[in-house]
Amino acid sequence: MISTSIKPNVQLFTYPPVLIPNPLEWQHYFDATTMIPFFTYFKNSLLYSGLSTLGVVVSCPIVAYSLARLEWRGRDTLFILTLAVMMIPFPVTMVPLFLLFSQLGLVGGLLPLILPLWFGMPFFIFLLRQFFKQLPSSLEDAARIDGCSEFGIFFKIMLPICQPAILTIALFQFMFSWNDFLGPLIYLSDPSKYTLQIGLQQFQQTESTAWGPLMAASVLIAVPIIVLYFFVQKAFVQGISLGSVKG
Repeated sequence: MISTSIKPNVQLFTYPPVLIPNPLEWQHYFDATTMIPFFTYFKNSLLYSGLSTLGVVVSCPIVAYSLARLEWRGRDTLFILTLAVMMIPFPVTMVPLFLLFSQLGLVGGLLPLILPLWFGMPFFIFLLRQFFKQLPSSLEDAARIDGCSEFGIFFKIMLPICQPAILTIALFQFMFSWNDFLGPLIYLSDPSKYTLQIGLQQFQQTESTAWGPLMAASVLIAVPIIVLYFFVQKAFVQGISLGSVKG
């Protein structure tokens, strides 16, 4: 992808393929940002990914903590139902959700893509629950002796401890939303609200495909994810390893 993004057009289909082109064609990167409203799509993708990530970070820890540490009737049954929801493929719920949001008058914008995530994601709830389950109960017992309420235990003790797991689900959700193609394709109809993944289609024209700018745009789209991973890779690896411990 990187090699194709800097190849002159005459070298795109040469055989054998040229790994390091000569000369380097940096014009493709300029074309990638001018052939389509790249920065508008970038803003839309950032808004979609940011609000989606914020939604799961706010909702999932609360649900996971209640399923892991609090005792209440029906807790295990609800957890089993949460696991069952993970087994339902997206195509099964795609049409009913579209009809629901259509009746609510929300189709055409980013809200149908963002709103469900503020009610939790089953996989992230499961991951955080496993993290909470492996924490010692002595932490809560000591806090209760000191007069700390359940809300205080959650916000002052549990949330700081599970920061690696929260960063892990945040990275997962940001990556999923950033690379999501089917969701925006279903709900977005206004070109000014398109995301980057939808915008890539515009490089594919009826008679030809602008492969150089297409690959250049793909490289630019991948850069934020790569940079984000380097910033949180330590917490990401720690969150995955701790979250996989059987509770």
